[in-house]
Amino acid sequence: MLPAVARCLLLAMLMAVAGCGGYEVKNLAKTDIDLVADEVIIESRRLVRELTVKLYRRNPAELHKIPGMTIEGRVALLKVNERELDFPELQGRQGIDAMNLAFAPDYRGDRVFALVAGLGGMLRQSYGYRPEFFLPDSLNAEALATSARNVEVLVWKLKNTRRPDGSLYLISHENGGVVDNLSFERLFGKLIALQDLLARVAADADDRLITSAVHTASTVFIPLPI
Repeated sequence: MLPAVARCLLLAMLMAVAGCGGYEVKNLAKTDIDLVADEVIIESRRLVRELTVKLYRRNPAELHKIPGMTIEGRVALLKVNERELDFPELQGRQGIDAMNLAFAPDYRGDRVFALVAGLGGMLRQSYGYRPEFFLPDSLNAEALATSARNVEVLVWKLKNTRRPDGSLYLISHENGGVVDNLSFERLFGKLIALQDLLARVAADADDRLITSAVHTASTVFIPLPI
């Protein structure tokens, strides 16, 4: 039986993510936490794909760095592998290392793809690279909480990291000095809330505390503790 706090968080999370589909036989091998984790994985991947579309619409020049590439093609690449997101064009970098490419002054590749592939890869890492959870599996509370802090860092970087000429590396919330698109705030807020809620559920289930270091404000991405 889950602790009361964990049960409340599970209910809140189920209300926050997409509703479950029809019941499947394989769900007999899943705990209630497994089922919620599965829904979080589905929703987080959907949000990363939504972010991909939004960023390319704001930064079409990045897409054109790969001749013939389309937004649909980029979204399809994020679905190719259910586990790690490893692409040769990112020089073998994944997770936070790929996200850092998006803000590297000397990077000449597609910054949007580096960002979303890195973000998607980091979230997958926080789930132990599992596309779904079953009875023997367990969640890493600190990895989940760290991933949430990294999403906060990403939001900060998008707003504040600039080229030598003062322009943003990628346009998101702000364009030409005017904040004109708050949908990015809502999208990132959902990702942060999902990761934090799942971290709390995992911590309560294991009767452990998430270390205070995870909550330290930072302007650099933090390696996940797994």
